[in-house]
Amino acid sequence: MGVTCVCQVPVLEGKSVQQTVDMLHRQLEQLGAMKQGSFWVDCETYHTTGTASGQPSKLLYVMHNSEAPLSCTALFEGGPCLMADGNFDVLMVKLKSHFQNAKGHKVESRGARYRYCDFLVKLGTVTMNSSARGISVEVEYCACVVPGDCWNLIKEFIQSFLGPNVPELPSVFATKAEGLFVPADAVDTMTQYLELFGKVRKQQVLQGASVR
Repeated sequence: MGVTCVCQVPVLEGKSVQQTVDMLHRQLEQLGAMKQGSFWVDCETYHTTGTASGQPSKLLYVMHNSEAPLSCTALFEGGPCLMADGNFDVLMVKLKSHFQNAKGHKVESRGARYRYCDFLVKLGTVTMNSSARGISVEVEYCACVVPGDCWNLIKEFIQSFLGPNVPELPSVFATKAEGLFVPADAVDTMTQYLELFGKVRKQQVLQGASVR
Protein backbone atom coordinates (compact mmCIF):
# COMPACT_ATOMS: atom_id res chain seq x y z
CA MET A 1 0.00 0.00 0.00
CA GLY A 2 1.50 3.31 -1.12
CA VAL A 3 0.18 6.88 -1.28
CA THR A 4 -3.08 7.13 -3.21
CA CYS A 5 -4.94 10.03 -4.80
CA VAL A 6 -8.54 9.60 -5.98
CA CYS A 7 -10.15 12.29 -8.12
CA GLN A 8 -13.09 12.93 -10.41
CA VAL A 9 -12.40 13.68 -14.07
CA PRO A 10 -14.82 15.94 -15.94
CA VAL A 11 -16.50 14.54 -19.04
CA LEU A 12 -15.17 16.25 -22.16
CA GLU A 13 -17.52 18.74 -23.78
CA GLY A 14 -19.47 17.11 -26.56
CA LYS A 15 -18.36 13.64 -25.47
CA SER A 16 -20.05 10.89 -23.48
CA VAL A 17 -18.64 9.31 -20.33
CA GLN A 18 -17.50 6.26 -22.31
CA GLN A 19 -15.85 8.34 -25.04
CA THR A 20 -13.91 10.31 -22.41
CA VAL A 21 -12.85 7.07 -20.67
CA ASP A 22 -11.68 5.61 -24.00
CA MET A 23 -9.58 8.72 -24.64
CA LEU A 24 -7.95 8.41 -21.19
CA HIS A 25 -7.20 4.74 -21.90
CA ARG A 26 -5.36 5.77 -25.06
CA GLN A 27 -3.39 8.47 -23.25
CA LEU A 28 -2.25 6.02 -20.56
CA GLU A 29 -1.24 3.43 -23.16
CA GLN A 30 0.69 6.06 -25.14
CA LEU A 31 2.67 6.79 -21.95
CA GLY A 32 3.61 3.13 -21.82
CA ALA A 33 1.23 2.00 -19.07
CA MET A 34 0.40 -1.71 -19.17
CA LYS A 35 -3.14 -2.93 -18.52
CA GLN A 36 -3.34 -5.36 -15.58
CA GLY A 37 -6.92 -6.52 -15.28
CA SER A 38 -9.84 -4.64 -13.75
CA PHE A 39 -11.00 -3.18 -10.44
CA TRP A 40 -14.16 -2.08 -8.66
CA VAL A 41 -15.11 -0.06 -5.59
CA ASP A 42 -18.68 0.20 -4.31
CA CYS A 43 -20.58 1.96 -1.54
CA GLU A 44 -23.87 1.06 0.16
CA THR A 45 -25.58 3.69 2.33
CA TYR A 46 -27.48 2.92 5.54
CA HIS A 47 -29.30 5.29 7.87
CA THR A 48 -29.85 4.73 11.57
CA THR A 49 -33.35 4.02 12.84
CA GLY A 50 -34.91 4.42 16.26
CA THR A 51 -32.61 7.29 17.27
CA ALA A 52 -33.08 9.06 20.58
CA SER A 53 -35.61 11.86 20.68
CA GLY A 54 -34.30 14.97 18.97
CA GLN A 55 -31.26 13.18 17.53
CA PRO A 56 -30.93 13.29 13.71
CA SER A 57 -30.47 10.04 11.80
CA LYS A 58 -26.81 9.31 11.01
CA LEU A 59 -25.51 7.68 7.86
CA LEU A 60 -23.27 4.63 7.70
CA TYR A 61 -21.36 3.85 4.50
CA VAL A 62 -20.25 0.27 3.85
CA MET A 63 -17.62 0.07 1.10
CA HIS A 64 -15.88 -2.73 -0.77
CA ASN A 65 -12.69 -2.70 -2.84
CA SER A 66 -11.55 -5.42 -5.24
CA GLU A 67 -7.99 -4.88 -3.99
CA ALA A 68 -9.14 -6.29 -0.61
CA PRO A 69 -11.90 -8.77 -1.53
CA LEU A 70 -12.08 -10.41 1.91
CA SER A 71 -12.71 -7.21 3.84
CA CYS A 72 -14.86 -4.08 3.79
CA THR A 73 -14.73 -0.57 5.23
CA ALA A 74 -17.50 0.94 7.35
CA LEU A 75 -17.47 4.72 7.75
CA PHE A 76 -19.89 6.57 9.99
CA GLU A 77 -20.91 10.05 8.92
CA GLY A 78 -18.48 12.28 10.80
CA GLY A 79 -16.51 9.23 12.07
CA PRO A 80 -15.45 6.76 13.32
CA CYS A 81 -14.28 4.19 10.75
CA LEU A 82 -13.54 0.48 10.97
CA MET A 83 -12.14 -2.28 8.79
CA ALA A 84 -14.07 -5.58 8.93
CA ASP A 85 -14.17 -8.91 7.15
CA GLY A 86 -16.62 -9.80 4.40
CA ASN A 87 -19.22 -11.13 6.86
CA PHE A 88 -19.94 -7.55 7.91
CA ASP A 89 -22.57 -7.40 5.13
CA VAL A 90 -24.39 -10.33 6.78
CA LEU A 91 -24.24 -8.49 10.10
CA MET A 92 -25.86 -5.41 8.53
CA VAL A 93 -28.82 -7.57 7.43
CA LYS A 94 -29.23 -8.80 11.00
CA LEU A 95 -29.07 -5.22 12.29
CA LYS A 96 -31.87 -3.99 10.01
CA SER A 97 -33.87 -2.82 13.03
CA HIS A 98 -31.04 -0.32 13.68
CA PHE A 99 -29.68 0.36 10.18
CA GLN A 100 -31.92 0.67 7.13
CA ASN A 101 -30.47 0.30 3.64
CA ALA A 102 -31.04 3.47 1.61
CA LYS A 103 -32.41 1.90 -1.57
CA GLY A 104 -31.24 3.45 -4.81
CA HIS A 105 -28.18 5.04 -3.18
CA LYS A 106 -25.59 2.43 -4.17
CA VAL A 107 -22.68 3.94 -6.08
CA GLU A 108 -19.81 2.06 -7.67
CA SER A 109 -16.80 2.63 -9.86
CA ARG A 110 -15.55 -0.08 -12.24
CA GLY A 111 -12.87 -0.07 -14.87
CA ALA A 112 -9.36 -0.94 -15.96
CA ARG A 113 -6.23 -1.22 -13.86
CA TYR A 114 -2.87 -0.06 -15.28
CA ARG A 115 0.74 -0.30 -14.12
CA TYR A 116 3.36 2.28 -15.07
CA CYS A 117 6.71 1.88 -13.31
CA ASP A 118 5.98 2.52 -9.60
CA PHE A 119 2.49 3.85 -10.33
CA LEU A 120 -0.79 1.94 -10.25
CA VAL A 121 -3.65 3.68 -12.09
CA LYS A 122 -7.32 2.70 -11.93
CA LEU A 123 -9.63 4.39 -14.39
CA GLY A 124 -13.29 3.81 -13.59
CA THR A 125 -16.80 4.67 -14.69
CA VAL A 126 -18.94 5.79 -11.74
CA THR A 127 -22.50 4.46 -11.88
CA MET A 128 -25.70 4.97 -9.94
CA ASN A 129 -28.72 2.75 -10.63
CA SER A 130 -26.78 1.20 -13.54
CA SER A 131 -26.38 4.60 -15.24
CA ALA A 132 -22.97 6.17 -15.89
CA ARG A 133 -22.66 9.36 -13.84
CA GLY A 134 -18.98 10.23 -13.90
CA ILE A 135 -15.35 9.18 -14.14
CA SER A 136 -12.91 8.37 -11.34
CA VAL A 137 -9.13 8.09 -11.47
CA GLU A 138 -7.13 6.49 -8.66
CA VAL A 139 -3.36 6.91 -8.78
CA GLU A 140 -1.18 5.06 -6.27
CA TYR A 141 2.55 5.63 -5.94
CA CYS A 142 3.64 2.25 -4.61
CA ALA A 143 7.22 3.19 -3.67
CA CYS A 144 6.32 5.47 -0.75
CA VAL A 145 3.83 5.61 2.15
CA VAL A 146 4.39 9.23 3.26
CA PRO A 147 2.32 11.76 1.24
CA GLY A 148 4.67 14.66 1.94
CA ASP A 149 7.59 12.80 0.38
CA CYS A 150 5.94 12.06 -2.96
CA TRP A 151 2.94 14.34 -3.56
CA ASN A 152 4.74 16.53 -6.11
CA LEU A 153 5.80 13.41 -8.04
CA ILE A 154 2.23 12.06 -8.02
CA LYS A 155 0.91 15.43 -9.17
CA GLU A 156 3.41 15.57 -12.05
CA PHE A 157 2.48 12.06 -13.17
CA ILE A 158 -1.26 12.80 -13.07
CA GLN A 159 -0.65 15.92 -15.16
CA SER A 160 1.02 13.77 -17.84
CA PHE A 161 -2.32 12.20 -18.79
CA LEU A 162 -5.00 14.48 -17.27
CA GLY A 163 -3.47 17.77 -18.35
CA PRO A 164 -4.99 20.75 -16.50
CA ASN A 165 -7.39 18.54 -14.49
CA VAL A 166 -4.80 17.88 -11.79
CA PRO A 167 -6.41 17.55 -8.35
CA GLU A 168 -5.41 19.43 -5.24
CA LEU A 169 -3.92 17.61 -2.28
CA PRO A 170 -6.63 15.23 -0.97
CA SER A 171 -8.25 16.70 2.15
CA VAL A 172 -7.80 13.39 3.98
CA PHE A 173 -4.04 14.08 4.12
CA ALA A 174 -4.36 17.75 4.98
CA THR A 175 -6.62 17.04 7.97
CA LYS A 176 -4.38 14.42 9.60
CA ALA A 177 -3.00 15.43 12.97
CA GLU A 178 0.57 15.61 11.64
CA GLY A 179 -0.34 16.57 8.10
CA LEU A 180 1.54 15.16 5.16
CA PHE A 181 4.08 13.19 7.14
CA VAL A 182 1.80 10.50 8.56
CA PRO A 183 1.85 7.20 6.60
CA ALA A 184 -1.13 6.71 4.28
CA ASP A 185 -3.39 3.69 4.73
CA ALA A 186 -6.34 1.91 3.07
CA VAL A 187 -8.90 4.00 4.97
CA ASP A 188 -7.49 7.16 3.32
CA THR A 189 -8.24 5.67 -0.10
CA MET A 190 -11.80 4.69 0.78
CA THR A 191 -12.43 8.09 2.37
CA GLN A 192 -11.45 9.72 -0.92
CA TYR A 193 -13.81 7.45 -2.86
CA LEU A 194 -16.59 8.32 -0.42
CA GLU A 195 -16.01 12.04 -1.05
CA LEU A 196 -16.04 11.46 -4.81
CA PHE A 197 -19.26 9.39 -4.64
CA GLY A 198 -20.83 12.16 -2.55
CA LYS A 199 -20.02 14.72 -5.26
CA VAL A 200 -21.56 12.46 -7.91
CA ARG A 201 -24.76 12.11 -5.85
CA LYS A 202 -25.03 15.89 -5.40
CA GLN A 203 -24.51 16.47 -9.12
CA GLN A 204 -27.28 13.97 -9.83
CA VAL A 205 -29.65 15.79 -7.44
CA LEU A 206 -28.83 19.17 -9.01
CA GLN A 207 -29.34 17.81 -12.52
CA GLY A 208 -32.69 16.35 -11.49
CA ALA A 209 -33.76 19.69 -10.01
CA SER A 210 -32.75 21.59 -13.16
CA VAL A 211 -34.78 19.22 -15.33
CA ARG A 212 -37.87 19.99 -13.29
